Amino acid sequence: MTINFILIKINNQICDNLRGFFYLYNSILNFIIMKKTIIICIFSIALASCTNSNEKQEVKKIEDTNPQFESYKQRFITNLWNVYPGWASSQGYHKLDSVLTIPDEAERTKEINFSKANLDSLKSMNIEGLTDNNKTDYRIIENQLQSTIWTLTEEKSFEWNPTEYNVSGAFAEMLNGTYDTPSIRLHNFYLKMTNIPAFYETAKKNIKNPTLEHTQLAIDQNLGGLSVFQNDLNESMKKEKIGRIEREKIESRALKAVKAINDFVTWLKELKNDKPRSFRLGKELYTKKFEFDIQSGYSSDVIYEKALAHKKELHEKMFDLADKFWIKYMDKAPKPSDKLLEIKQVINKISENHAKPEDFQSAIEKQLPTLIKFIKDKDLIYIDPTKPLVVRKEPDYMAGVAGASISAPGPYDKNGNTYYNVGSLAGMDKDKAESYLKEYNTYILQILNIHEAIPGHYTQLVYSNQSPSLVKSLFGNNAMIEGWAVYAERMMLESGYGNNEDEMWLMYYKWNLRSTCNTILDYSVHTKDMSKEEAMNLLMNEAFQEKTEAENKWRRVSVTQVQLCCYFTGYTEIYDFREDYKKQLGENFNLRKFHEKFLSYGSAPVKYIKDLMLADMKEVKK
Repeated sequence: MTINFILIKINNQICDNLRGFFYLYNSILNFIIMKKTIIICIFSIALASCTNSNEKQEVKKIEDTNPQFESYKQRFITNLWNVYPGWASSQGYHKLDSVLTIPDEAERTKEINFSKANLDSLKSMNIEGLTDNNKTDYRIIENQLQSTIWTLTEEKSFEWNPTEYNVSGAFAEMLNGTYDTPSIRLHNFYLKMTNIPAFYETAKKNIKNPTLEHTQLAIDQNLGGLSVFQNDLNESMKKEKIGRIEREKIESRALKAVKAINDFVTWLKELKNDKPRSFRLGKELYTKKFEFDIQSGYSSDVIYEKALAHKKELHEKMFDLADKFWIKYMDKAPKPSDKLLEIKQVINKISENHAKPEDFQSAIEKQLPTLIKFIKDKDLIYIDPTKPLVVRKEPDYMAGVAGASISAPGPYDKNGNTYYNVGSLAGMDKDKAESYLKEYNTYILQILNIHEAIPGHYTQLVYSNQSPSLVKSLFGNNAMIEGWAVYAERMMLESGYGNNEDEMWLMYYKWNLRSTCNTILDYSVHTKDMSKEEAMNLLMNEAFQEKTEAENKWRRVSVTQVQLCCYFTGYTEIYDFREDYKKQLGENFNLRKFHEKFLSYGSAPVKYIKDLMLADMKEVKK
């Protein structure tokens, strides 16, 4: 008979004879007043034992709701695509490619009703009866539904952000895709064009008091997207050798699409808007948007304070290196008394080492094999050689937000191309191009490639598509995605990439300062009314960015909200978690295993991945 069994028997006897115990307790109190405290303690222990026993019995009664939830998830995702066919196509689900929804009031009501109905469905399930993995899926779905309702009823960006009305990207993906046959994709392209005129007419009705910044960007991007229905479409029809009659039908509908886009652009240009809405989101909306979009363990206020502290730390590290470099790069020039100015001058000198304008894209392509070899040699993570990565000039309909980005296939199209979009220098004047190239100098270009491609976004999104949880892959958390890319930069240098050259570390600190100042900029502009002058000072004199980069970042913060916080927030959570995880495992910690385990959970919020990995660790240790 085990000790545990004996204790359980004693416990049961105490519970069964509790009334007798009370009698005994009162008798003893009458005669032994001085022992009062001891008896109370005995009574408390007995009562707690009874309570614990009852709690254990209640735990056993919790219903296993995993089968119910798994069935629900399948229905939910199927129904989700019926509401959002465009989103479905972007994720590689191509059964609804021919559908273009009209963004009218009826459609918004449909989205809200769908969200409320599914929130009710979630509430009907006991979350305590789910596995840790399913609890995470539950929370991710819940956040997505709540975010949709908030966006449509409180943020209402469909009224003031005209950039939400641009069909070019979805149609371009159909032409560039490798799924189905070209003839099927062209046929769906033709069918989908039917609703383009109605789409833009509805957009005109929706837009009320738009911001000037979003209006101008919508004009630029829609004009840039015209080539999809002209040059790109014609090239695709030539390759497929479309028959004359079918070609004429497609061309006729494409002309109507082009006219609708041009009419929309003209309408935006002529729109009377004497009191335009500010592009600044404001503290209340910003706080809520941060909660929904970032899903961090930190609030926006806390992450802002962390960014300020981190900026100070980076300045100290950068000054130590700049001071060390002064004679090497600045020769006999007198040192400035201002530490930040000294850092800036050294960085400017080192930044003169950069690619030529005409070689910028090819320089990126040449670096990728070097990154792959380093990762293999150091055994940092598995890179799947069967998943194609294509470097291309950034499409015009994407221009004006980021200089470099990744367009990855969704989980339904695992073998599709991942595109590394590189901003074009064509058309830039000489001084602006030089400024841009100094920003992306020889050192930083390597860090950019780590971030965007290997082992950053490209690698992470390949892993995300392999996640057994479709929910974690579909509802990608930007803070996790961008945070991983920023984490990868530091991890690569810590592993010896760049031969630990001080120049590489200095430029890394500058690049990391960029992510840090993204948060400071975004928070300050949208909640503290930071002016452009103040922003340019932060970016150029405290983050040491070139004027062209700073101008582009100001434009970006004026047409996006919260997204710029993703980098530093996700990076901070991932790096801190890795260090804690390493301490807990001690000698058993393996960097490659950590990376592959972390990425196996798809693009879930870091706080959920952390909980899942720690729970898994406890199971292994049992």
